[in-house]
Amino acid sequence: MSAVVEFDAVSVRRGQSHLLNDLSLTVREGEHWVVLGPNGAGKTTLLQLAGARMHPTTGTVQLLEEELGRVDVFELRPRIGFTSANLAQQTPGSEIVRDLVLTAAYGVLGRWTEEYEESDVQRANDLLAAFRIGDLADRPFATLSEGERKRAQIARSLMTDPELLLLDEPASGLDLGGREELLQALTEILGSKNAPTTITVTHHVEEIPPGVTHALLLKDGGTVAAGPIDEALTSENLTETFDVSVVLDEQEGRYSARAHFAAPERRRR
Repeated sequence: MSAVVEFDAVSVRRGQSHLLNDLSLTVREGEHWVVLGPNGAGKTTLLQLAGARMHPTTGTVQLLEEELGRVDVFELRPRIGFTSANLAQQTPGSEIVRDLVLTAAYGVLGRWTEEYEESDVQRANDLLAAFRIGDLADRPFATLSEGERKRAQIARSLMTDPELLLLDEPASGLDLGGREELLQALTEILGSKNAPTTITVTHHVEEIPPGVTHALLLKDGGTVAAGPIDEALTSENLTETFDVSVVLDEQEGRYSARAHFAAPERRRR
């Protein structure tokens, strides 16, 4: 399988700080990765690079067989679906949900004077229906619940039928019901025959949808572990990543983690 994302000794510096430090990573066609790590580990920076929204300070980044710095990123970005909290904050509150999805065809936020084919409108409607929010197509984005907003954003990220899909904490801020609905939708995406290669960033193993094949654990901008999920995602690696003793459980493709604390000794009478 060909490489969809390839980082070779990539570093990103801001002043004296390293956001990423000498990171090498290969994500191949058909793989589905999850990236875990504490705040400041470099997860969002990695997605910004993989989304052609940032250039490395040193090292090389290859995306869809194109090298950053030697390709027009505005031609590359439509091939990459991207969703993040920052994107939601930039979305005009008055934008109706169908237009939020539809404008991804031009890579813009906020519909102006662009002309769309009827096939584009139909695809936007189909995506909203697939995420069970088709009945909200004519609602302003600002009136949606947090869970509905998340699903609308992911529908938008799929509008251009991307080859690479990047999801930055897609389940953050959701209650239990909203999280489970979203994970069910993501599981269906990952299991579909024509699913794009995906990279999902999260803080919590409970937010990993079934179907994820690989894991990358980051700490201080560097790699703790990377590879097939059953090899990289272990209690030992999570303990090293988060600096707390962690017990990891897995059942039917879903994960849970808890801190392991020694029970206090009982005083003898």
